[in-house]
Amino acid sequence: MEMSKPTDSARAEVAHIGKSVVVRGELSGSEDLYLDGQVEGSIELHDHHLTIGPHGRVKASVNAREVVVHGELNGNVQGSERVELKKSAVLTGDIVTQRIVIEDGAIFKGALDTQRAATKPEPKRETVEAAAASVSSSLAATPAGSAEPALAEQKK
Repeated sequence: MEMSKPTDSARAEVAHIGKSVVVRGELSGSEDLYLDGQVEGSIELHDHHLTIGPHGRVKASVNAREVVVHGELNGNVQGSERVELKKSAVLTGDIVTQRIVIEDGAIFKGALDTQRAATKPEPKRETVEAAAASVSSSLAATPAGSAEPALAEQKK
């Protein structure tokens, strides 16, 4: 396995698996992976990016933050943020992701489940009621006849 540093400083190191390498079993890691060889089993890169190169032949379940497929993948894909199938991709299996890109010419056979990103929790009811109470108490504290300007300031 060889390591290289991309020119883009925003990306961490990327591990490479060359086209002559065959892996059987569980493949996991804590860095991005470019895979151009063969893998049978499972690939777990929960917080990282997986790219299956044009020579890549994968028979595995895949779990990664982002998955880009140029080669062939037989297995289910869990891409927590994004899955992209390039025009040379052949994917047989189910995909679960937030965002999907399928280029013209890509082959996909399976089910697709797009999920929304985790949304921000709504403010608690007590917080909303407390804010409303502070607005009404500040209006009561203003002199008579000046409630309109105070209300206009709070709307800004």
